[in-house]
Amino acid sequence: MQTSSFLKDLFSLSGKTAVVIGGTGELCGTMAVGLARAGAEVVLGGRIPEKAEKRLAEIKSHGGKGYFVPLDVTSCDSLQHLLDTVLQRSGKVDILINGAGTNSPTPFLDITPEEYQRIMETNLSAVFRACQVFGRYFVEESQPASIINLGSISGLNPLSRIFTYSISKAAVHNLTRNLAREWADKDIRVNTLVPGFFPAEQNRMVLDESRVLDILRQTPASRFGNADELIGATLLLASSKAGSFITGIEMIVDGGFHAMTI
Repeated sequence: MQTSSFLKDLFSLSGKTAVVIGGTGELCGTMAVGLARAGAEVVLGGRIPEKAEKRLAEIKSHGGKGYFVPLDVTSCDSLQHLLDTVLQRSGKVDILINGAGTNSPTPFLDITPEEYQRIMETNLSAVFRACQVFGRYFVEESQPASIINLGSISGLNPLSRIFTYSISKAAVHNLTRNLAREWADKDIRVNTLVPGFFPAEQNRMVLDESRVLDILRQTPASRFGNADELIGATLLLASSKAGSFITGIEMIVDGGFHAMTI
């Protein structure tokens, strides 16, 4: 067997359907393109059709296929509509990525109940609901699946300025491990993909010059990550062959940030 065919067989997602919640964003959008290039049909769930159209055009330029379903991640009905639409159009779901997120730089004592609730609803409750809606389908239909929840390095290391965001992501990490334990015997794998510092829409508001310098000093690779550097980890976790015995982990992609001490 040639090396190329061996790797294709190991990581190919041909015939798979991947639902990417938050797929209109920068990081998950790039991950969605990677899934499509590996052979999956990709369904983007999000709020902004214009962003979805651009991402779908990129997917199709690589010979991939996919479509967009409008989604409000805070609504169980909207998540159920997403699942029903995908089952009607594609017949099944094999991969679910939960990547919708929001952030705020508000100092701790100034965080209002409304801001706290908004961030927790998007970053944590939405993941909880999506895992319930899609998880019920996976379990009841005996459908093998890979669920990839987007965590954050701030869910592992307390970081200043993003208190509610850090709390929400720490809870996502815990939820992921619990679901991995619950569903492992059903061939439903649940993992957390943990990006380090990647420039994206939700974190630019907290990345002033002094903070950028602090981050780079703490990152052995001495740079920010590029969105396409998440694709390899995504394909490993999504693949039913390459990732078949991987569940309940936090896969960190951070240029060494988490390994740094002094």
